[in-house]
Amino acid sequence: MRKVNVAVIGAGSAGLTAYRSAREHTDSVLLIDPGPLGTTCARVGCMPSKLLIAAADTAWHMRKADMFGVSAGEIQVDGKRVMQRVRRMRDGFVNKVLRGMASIPESDRLDKAVHFVSDHRLETEDGEQIEADSIVIATGSRPNIPGMMKAAGDRLLVNDDLFELTTLPESVVVFGAGVIGLELGQALHRLGVRVRLFGLGGLIGPIGDEDIRKAAYHCFNDEFPLDPDAHVSHIGETASGVRVSFTDKDGREVTEQFDYLLAATGRRPNVDRLGLENTSLELDEHGIPVFDRDTLQCSVSHIFIAGDANNYLPLLHEAADEGRIAGRNAARLPDVTPGPRTVPLAIVFSDPQIATVGLQPAQVEQQYAGRYAVAAFDFAQQARAKVLGRDRGLMKIWAETGSGKLLGAEIFGPDAEHLAHLLAWSMQQRLTVKDLLAMPYYHPVLEEGLRSLLRELQRRV
Repeated sequence: MRKVNVAVIGAGSAGLTAYRSAREHTDSVLLIDPGPLGTTCARVGCMPSKLLIAAADTAWHMRKADMFGVSAGEIQVDGKRVMQRVRRMRDGFVNKVLRGMASIPESDRLDKAVHFVSDHRLETEDGEQIEADSIVIATGSRPNIPGMMKAAGDRLLVNDDLFELTTLPESVVVFGAGVIGLELGQALHRLGVRVRLFGLGGLIGPIGDEDIRKAAYHCFNDEFPLDPDAHVSHIGETASGVRVSFTDKDGREVTEQFDYLLAATGRRPNVDRLGLENTSLELDEHGIPVFDRDTLQCSVSHIFIAGDANNYLPLLHEAADEGRIAGRNAARLPDVTPGPRTVPLAIVFSDPQIATVGLQPAQVEQQYAGRYAVAAFDFAQQARAKVLGRDRGLMKIWAETGSGKLLGAEIFGPDAEHLAHLLAWSMQQRLTVKDLLAMPYYHPVLEEGLRSLLRELQRRV
């Protein structure tokens, strides 16, 4: 029996931060993870996907150079070299994480899988037991694959597999119009892969506003086939790929063959193999421990859950924030306090980019019904966007009437990642529409479009 003050299960972004946060308050912390180490972001998520997108955007802009009177000649994409760079630089990001972990004493690490045998006790597969005063669950998540897609057999890919391909395939059917599906689907298309993307329920990424969703639908469909509410009747593996039968936009039954099926259908928390049934934890309908979103404390007071494992805000910066809060509270029991949380911010690195900041449109309506105003801006009217040849997209901002307090924003447009950060920082500082209009705006920049929107919003609030 090994006894520790704090046991942290999982060494991803949330777990590593929880370990370091707990270590500030106690020397008795054990970080448990069977591997592979290196965080989801660095190994199979944020970083390799952005490497693929960078290659794709380069090829795309070269193809579009003619609009500026620039001849780029014949564009050739070397799939092997593209994937070699993705893996080489991906491995560099992973190694950076591993080097950071090297500073963790071996006595503070256990490279094994564990499960609960009681509220305070964990056990490894070979019978080693750990008794912990408090426990942080930070086990991350894994791809979720609906049963129908498993019929693709050996031709089924998830994002984890995609980056291990030694070259680019000729064709891929992508299921899932969320963040992963949009980013990888569009990137593969721009690299010369024949792509068809299917979604469910009409959703496109995290977009909640109907007008912006329509703008995104038309923009993406001008580039590659995207059906956000697909009706697929059959999926089957063939000798050379995967066959998919579906109803097209004209109502016809169509069958197409692809080299691979990429399942970008979300991720599921890694909590189902932890033996939670051996604890007193209250679980929700999905089998995830019920927890306080401000303290990360579960129904059993000495157990906390952070990062993708709790499925609340599965984003890297949120995982780090939650790890910090959970680690601190676990180490200082019973002194449990809410931790500082930042304004919600999410970005999809498609082109145009998608960004959401603050409250979602439905949340604004629910919390501020009759007490808010909204204004929109079409990037087709923005001078700098026209200069860049990127004048497609729509942006909306919601604000409280009377006070002018910013409530939320959705952006589908060029460089949305930067505009979203400006708005998130402004909301974090509790700035109003009037405050933002008092800021400097250079000419000509994309931010002038934001100013135009804010002028209209100021009239309405």
